[in-house]
Amino acid sequence: MNLRVTKIFELETAHALWGYDGKCANIHGHSYKLTVSIAGEVLNDNSAVKNGMIIDFSDLKKIVKSAVVEDFDHALLVNGNTPHAKYKDVENGFSKIILCDYQPTCENMLIDMVKRLVAKMPEGIILKYAKLQETQSSFAEWFLEDN
Repeated sequence: MNLRVTKIFELETAHALWGYDGKCANIHGHSYKLTVSIAGEVLNDNSAVKNGMIIDFSDLKKIVKSAVVEDFDHALLVNGNTPHAKYKDVENGFSKIILCDYQPTCENMLIDMVKRLVAKMPEGIILKYAKLQETQSSFAEWFLEDN
């Protein structure tokens, strides 16, 4: 039988939207929540230690942490395709700057995270859904069936 399992991850990330016409043009941070849902066949083998599981939650945690959380948590994301001359002091003053090849909006960050997760999924496990919640009321969602 195929089922889905879901795990939620929390990370603190700062970003700035270069050229944006509002407050988000300035460096600011969010307490993000990343929801990851995977699907697969439930193991039905009484001799297996992981009998009754699609994936051990601790294994899913390792995958998401290595693919996403370790890079994004407590990092500053900035669009690397823009002139950053006035931000050189910021880039030199912090140890965890990610110069993205995209504008680091919630939507684009989620696309990046999904690509990283899909690349790390073990055989037989499919990423079905991901949600990046930027604030209590604002989030982006990705559904496999939409893509």
